Amino acid sequence: MALVNEHYLKLPGNYLFSDIAKKINTFKVTHPGKRLIRLGIGDVTRPLPQACITAMHKAVDEMSTAETFHGYGPEQGYDFLIEAILKNDFASRGISLSPTEIFINDGAKSDTGNIGEVLRWDNSMGVTDPIYPVYIDSNVMCGRSGELGEDGKWSNVTYLPCTAENHFIPQIPDRRIDIIYLCYPNNPTGTTLTKTELKKWVDYALANDTLIFFDAAYEAYIREDDVPHSIYEIKGAKRCAIEFRSFSKTAGFTGVRCGYTVVPKELTAATLEGERVPVNKLWNRRQCTKFNGTSYITQRGAEAIYTAEGKAQVKATIDYYMENAHIMREGLQSAGFKVYGGVNAPYIWLKTPDNTGSWRFFEQLLYEVNVVGTPGVGFGPNGEGYLRLTAFGEREDCIEAMRRIRMWI
Repeated sequence: MALVNEHYLKLPGNYLFSDIAKKINTFKVTHPGKRLIRLGIGDVTRPLPQACITAMHKAVDEMSTAETFHGYGPEQGYDFLIEAILKNDFASRGISLSPTEIFINDGAKSDTGNIGEVLRWDNSMGVTDPIYPVYIDSNVMCGRSGELGEDGKWSNVTYLPCTAENHFIPQIPDRRIDIIYLCYPNNPTGTTLTKTELKKWVDYALANDTLIFFDAAYEAYIREDDVPHSIYEIKGAKRCAIEFRSFSKTAGFTGVRCGYTVVPKELTAATLEGERVPVNKLWNRRQCTKFNGTSYITQRGAEAIYTAEGKAQVKATIDYYMENAHIMREGLQSAGFKVYGGVNAPYIWLKTPDNTGSWRFFEQLLYEVNVVGTPGVGFGPNGEGYLRLTAFGEREDCIEAMRRIRMWI
């Protein structure tokens, strides 16, 4: 008989956002006349930039004739998109990378979840807490996370608390860890690290032979000068870090699916015998085996993000969402809430009043205010007592949600 991968059985019954969807569906059935405002799941609402639409229409037309038809493309991505990425995302910031260090994907979630395949299952790992659930769950699936304790923590995971007391800046570990996940600007807290703070992590990684998985999916939302857009702005990072980027929240590609991962050639991992192996080579082998590449049409759309028109249209969309964040942050503060984020990221991290539990406060907002957020505890033990709100909604909904909350309080 076929045996299951028993590590999957260790996972909580449902993914966080599946639990939220079930609660919302129950509410809709029992309260059919109520209008919900959804500020929970981070899906976007603004349409794709017109430059991307035009480019994708042209790409579709190209598929209609034999002379311009495209079948299987390179698993690593087409050169036209890779060159646009190198020029605009990195060279413009003084970062030198080669085309073979860029891997186009179908969104950052896939690669952040799959990257662990090229590393041994028994590597130790560290995560900031709270954290994006995919980082933990994907490691549970391969047995790297250990066992789940009654305190909600996994036995082989070092949790790096991010709390109001430490200004959501995780403390450098006092011992060596093999793999560390960092996400900045942060999901869910919306907070950031300065270049000085990020340099501490790169220095730690270099000194301890640690591999950093750096999720920079929200770098386009950064407003402050001293917040790095890429970990490779820090000297030495190419020897210790893999970076993940996404077009989902940057250009509205949540339904189109495209992003990329940077795996520098300088980056190596070790065998048990001590041999150093380039991770770039391993990841390339993995992608060639398990991934057929992102579609030509999608990549042409992504390329258009980097045109003059595309840049202006993307900026307008990001400005729209960040104005939403400003409205929400100001509205919640005026209502007496303690809030974080919303300055360099499209997320608001809201402290629940009177030590109310995250799920309890979620249900209060749902049933009494008809506003949906995301319970902070779903992102890790240190998320208890918080709620995440996103700025990806419509402007009118953000304004109405703040009005409802102020009246409720």
